[in-house]
Amino acid sequence: MSEALINGLAGAGGGIIAQLITYPLQTVNTRQQTERDPKKEKNSVGTVAQMYQVVKHEGWDRLYGGLAPSLVGTAASQGVYYYFYQIFRNKAEATALERKSKGAGDGSVGILSSLMVAALSGCVNVLLTNPIWVVVTRMQTHMKKNQPNQRESFSSEELTLDAVELPSFGTRHAIQELYGEAGVLGFWKGVFPTLIMVSNPSIQFMLYETLLKRLKKRRKNNSEVTALEVFLLGALAKLGATVVTYPLLVVKSRLQAKQSTSGDKRRQYRGTLDAILKMIHYEGFYGFYKGMGTKIVQSVLAAAVLFMVKEELVRGSRWLLTKGAADSVK
Repeated sequence: MSEALINGLAGAGGGIIAQLITYPLQTVNTRQQTERDPKKEKNSVGTVAQMYQVVKHEGWDRLYGGLAPSLVGTAASQGVYYYFYQIFRNKAEATALERKSKGAGDGSVGILSSLMVAALSGCVNVLLTNPIWVVVTRMQTHMKKNQPNQRESFSSEELTLDAVELPSFGTRHAIQELYGEAGVLGFWKGVFPTLIMVSNPSIQFMLYETLLKRLKKRRKNNSEVTALEVFLLGALAKLGATVVTYPLLVVKSRLQAKQSTSGDKRRQYRGTLDAILKMIHYEGFYGFYKGMGTKIVQSVLAAAVLFMVKEELVRGSRWLLTKGAADSVK
């Protein structure tokens, strides 16, 4: 089994476990990012309180709305990312060694090369998996408005639409809704800011590998890095990347969420630039950081779990392959 395939499968496994643990936080965060009703913003509550309100008014299942396609998307995204990351990384390492043989460099992959490897892997990942995440965003932001007191802040047109909505909003309904709005191209809504956001995993992995390399250099006895240390390094790397790129994440969520059919221009975006300009005009720069506290907690926890599980799966896979090879020799 190739190193790229091992890393791809391990990344998929780690991503699924991290997603299962942090999904309710992700659902609440997506709703915070896409909220544009001034009345609701004034009465906004904390993350835990908002989770309680979702459970109280809509049921436990709404915290896990879109979980099935999200797990598929997570497995696909992490698998694709780590697979291509390892391929590009191997090429970068081979290039670095070739340059060393010619008397240039020390044979190690530099920060700029690591950044390019992560960026290329991220672009491939985005182009292949964006349709899945558009569907997930639709399902996360879909709200059951079957309580009379929950309808007060919605227009008559929106209430009419709700009246004909199916009580269960599943993956098939989200796909049909997307296709009905914009055809096939609708599944690539928000792809432009998402492509720019490849800088997030680029920054994340650059920070992670830099911290990991420094930690290993400090080890005098060449002992392996523990799972807890990987957990902490992954958390620090994701924290730095999230703070820098969060505004792009909000714009992406706004574009992928269901567009209002009412006359409120704040809820209608024609594209990335239009969304940015309207957010600045109607909400100020605060709008770009809605729900960032929730996102930091969710992202840092998810990234830390992902890194820890991935490293353990890679280590276990290598051990099994080595043991299998030894047994076959006997």
